[in-house]
Amino acid sequence: MAEVGYIRVSSFNQNDTKQLAEIKIDHVFKEKMSGKNLKRPKLQECLSFCRAGDTLHVNSMDRLAINLKELQQIVCNITKKEVKVQFHKENLTFTGEDNPLSKQMLQIMGAVAEFERSLLKERQKEGIEAAKKRGVKLGRKPLMDDEKKEKIISLLNERLTKKEIAFKLGVSYETIRLTLKKIEKDYPRTKIIKES
Repeated sequence: MAEVGYIRVSSFNQNDTKQLAEIKIDHVFKEKMSGKNLKRPKLQECLSFCRAGDTLHVNSMDRLAINLKELQQIVCNITKKEVKVQFHKENLTFTGEDNPLSKQMLQIMGAVAEFERSLLKERQKEGIEAAKKRGVKLGRKPLMDDEKKEKIISLLNERLTKKEIAFKLGVSYETIRLTLKKIEKDYPRTKIIKES
């Protein structure tokens, strides 16, 4: 009998360390992927790995499924294998031998999680629209401002290599390469001495 954990965050810059941090787990499956994507390889791997008598630990229902239908299907399929599913945030456990009240709780809590997610999306959308109206520029701030671009050209004209410039400016070689490519595209008459 194994304690199995499934951890999912939606993007690569999100931190997954808080999920199931207090739980002793023998095998953990981590995924950095949106719940919208039904082909989550680590989830499929996790579900295949689980055997009768195991317990599958999930931080919350919305980490396992994006909607109520998918949640019910996954829980039903895994409990048929005699695997217990434990949702820690909701403090709910499902075994497959659940009474009608447990099944109703799964539906209610799953529907609440789905509703919360849709409200969050709506608030994000409204926030983005309000920010746009105020003239706020959205998205990531560019690594290279005009001053740094001029510095790159100056250093290149001093015969430093792209690698040396990257080291000097504390950025990656790829950032320098892409910045120079963009400069040449936006300002075709800019004089850039090529590396030999």
